[in-house]
Amino acid sequence: MAKILIIEDDAAFAQMLQKFLIRNNFEVLVSHTGADAENIIKEGNLQLVITDLRLPNYDGLDLVSALQGKIPIIVMTGYAEVASAVKAMKMGAYDYISKPFTPDQMLAVIDGALQAKPLEPKVKSADKNQEKELQVQRAQQGVSSDKTTGLLLVSDATQKLEEYISLVAPTDMSVLIIGESGTGKEVTAKAIHEKSLRKEQPFVALDCGAIPKELASSEFFGHLKGSFTGAIADKIGSFEAANGGTLFLDEVGNLSYENQMQLLRALQERKIKRIGSNKEINVDVRILSATNEDLKAAVEKGTFREDLYHRLNEFSLQIPALKDRHGDLKAFANYFLEKFNGKLGKQVADFSPEVWNVFNTYTWPGNIRELQNVIQRAVLLSTENTIEIHALPAELLEKKDVPKDFGALSKADFEKEQIINALKKTNYNKSKAAKLLQVTRKTLYNRINYYDLDVL
Repeated sequence: MAKILIIEDDAAFAQMLQKFLIRNNFEVLVSHTGADAENIIKEGNLQLVITDLRLPNYDGLDLVSALQGKIPIIVMTGYAEVASAVKAMKMGAYDYISKPFTPDQMLAVIDGALQAKPLEPKVKSADKNQEKELQVQRAQQGVSSDKTTGLLLVSDATQKLEEYISLVAPTDMSVLIIGESGTGKEVTAKAIHEKSLRKEQPFVALDCGAIPKELASSEFFGHLKGSFTGAIADKIGSFEAANGGTLFLDEVGNLSYENQMQLLRALQERKIKRIGSNKEINVDVRILSATNEDLKAAVEKGTFREDLYHRLNEFSLQIPALKDRHGDLKAFANYFLEKFNGKLGKQVADFSPEVWNVFNTYTWPGNIRELQNVIQRAVLLSTENTIEIHALPAELLEKKDVPKDFGALSKADFEKEQIINALKKTNYNKSKAAKLLQVTRKTLYNRINYYDLDVL
């Protein structure tokens, strides 16, 4: 079990991050001051340090300099502190991550830091080159847009998604991004922001699923020092941090009913108050939100406010699952192969034909994130020039029951035929058809729209 030290003066944020990492099987210590952190580090037996660059009476860069690559360091920065992050990486930090970040982003950086050798201090010829290199490393925390990664994605599903993104991005419409876990909902949100008129302004991502109910108001709106136990310094909330730009609310369906009311009020009034303050702050933000849940069903059950649902869903985007992105699998696989060759110091050139066969027949329930994890594991285990089938996890090799009467039909054709048959059997009653297909009504609507079926 890896032992991690978090150095963060925001006690509430540090506690939230600590609990999240403990749930992911890490041993986690927390320090709120630089001096205390130095004492903990002297005791040894740490595998990783995660530190804020800005601490009371302490410069996080001094810590990076003192450790000189002996322990991997991840630095947490504010939105506008790229220059400081570049400097930290020059001095030996492994990577940096901008606040606010999603749990998946943090886990990806931690995973890379623990597997890689501690970095030596970087010395480059020009700061411009260093910043470019840093931007590439940041992009590689997850699948990025074509512009960043150079991926050539050719599937019809991807082309349709890109078309919708291009249409909605220049507007100020609130967009609800719907998709299975691991399909790249945040990547889509960033693509919308980058193509919008707000692209020069902040993009702030907030994972609603990772916020305890009692801390949600602080994460949304910020707080003043002393406004509650643990508020040892003023904090800027996500609305204020994203002012003028885009606020991305990931897994918005996980918000409590009370937090939904607070969010709705902020969206209606476009004004917020920090906890402990009577001063109203005007905010101009575009809201993008994402979910892998059926929010319409949640509205019907009464667990999600209908008025908030309509505020968030001025336009919806359905992110296709990896199994439906025919033609894109190879591009993603080769991208991840190159990425993890670099991170793990390997020179694996390709995948064996047997591996390609497994990749092409597997259903990828975890989507792009699962593919990334599979390839990272395979690169780590491979000792030859080619990834062989023995490097794949067991679940990819298990045979699944599949319909035997596909004939010459593709999976997409088969699914379309099943939907049409179910609709015909129920006289085009979509609720009954959804029950017959054993899917939610929302899923059925999404598949009808996805395949552009002309139904009554």
